[in-house]
Amino acid sequence: MYVTSDLLTVLLEDADERDPTATNRRLSTTPAGDFDDAVDLPPEVPVFTHYTLGAAGGSVNAVFGVDLGTPVQGGRGRFLSHPTGRLTLSKTDDLAAVVVIAVPPYDRDNVAAFDRAGHELELVIVDAVPPEGSVPR
Repeated sequence: MYVTSDLLTVLLEDADERDPTATNRRLSTTPAGDFDDAVDLPPEVPVFTHYTLGAAGGSVNAVFGVDLGTPVQGGRGRFLSHPTGRLTLSKTDDLAAVVVIAVPPYDRDNVAAFDRAGHELELVIVDAVPPEGSVPR
């Protein structure tokens, strides 16, 4: 599972600012081949690059049934904070293909990725910036 350094930093800062309230963000990807910088990955590999606030588009969804808060292709991941310190996927967590969980003190040593079955995935931080104006998938 690949995530940009900048995205992970923003997510961890957000979780720290919201603590002790849990954070729940949708994550979206950009194919590695779309990056302006050279990324040492096959071009089709998805890299998490964007997040969406959970409440985005809520009133439009309520009236028209159109979910503007979900990026194209529905977002492929979730970022969750567990202020209680559980660095595991729980039965009450919102699930996605990939779930990234962080616990206090919200640094890179206290974050892990899991598949929807709760198996830990390797979390690889990519030091690259997605193309300007890219649309998350």
